[in-house]
Amino acid sequence: MSDKEDAFTGARDAFIAEWGAMGSSWGINRTMAQVHALLFTSEDPLSTDEVMAELRISRGNANTTLRELVGWGLARSVIRKGERKEYFEAEKDVWRMFCIIARERKRREADPAVETLQRCLNAVSGHRSAQAATFRSQLESVLELMQLGGRVLERITSGERDRMMKLALKVLGAGGPRP
Repeated sequence: MSDKEDAFTGARDAFIAEWGAMGSSWGINRTMAQVHALLFTSEDPLSTDEVMAELRISRGNANTTLRELVGWGLARSVIRKGERKEYFEAEKDVWRMFCIIARERKRREADPAVETLQRCLNAVSGHRSAQAATFRSQLESVLELMQLGGRVLERITSGERDRMMKLALKVLGAGGPRP
């Protein structure tokens, strides 16, 4: 293997490891994030066997992880003519990938939390004590912020990439000269 190939392999392995670590800190299984990184950085679709060999994981782990990535919409199954093996490729568009992950995390994490907050507020709606009023006030503040965040996320992920990027730059004050 040449020095350039070694450098490429090292950089790719470092990216896959870091993507896995980031995934863990975001509440996504490390292996799922690593498989996603492998598919994302692969020029061609990969078979389950290739994923297993590259990441040194079991067939069961590879199958489960690939199915989960397909379920999230971050990967898709590819059938090659004349082949019995199933291949997988990742979504390569980073904006689409961000939108998919953001929507899925909202659905899995934020939406259930909002439902719980609403149930808690309903449970204490008839209570008139000072303690209940403080509790209601705090929960209403959290609920309001979470609902706002959900609406913002919905607008961002349903908008066009270029328009959203311009808006983000404007909000951050990096959109060029100000009038």
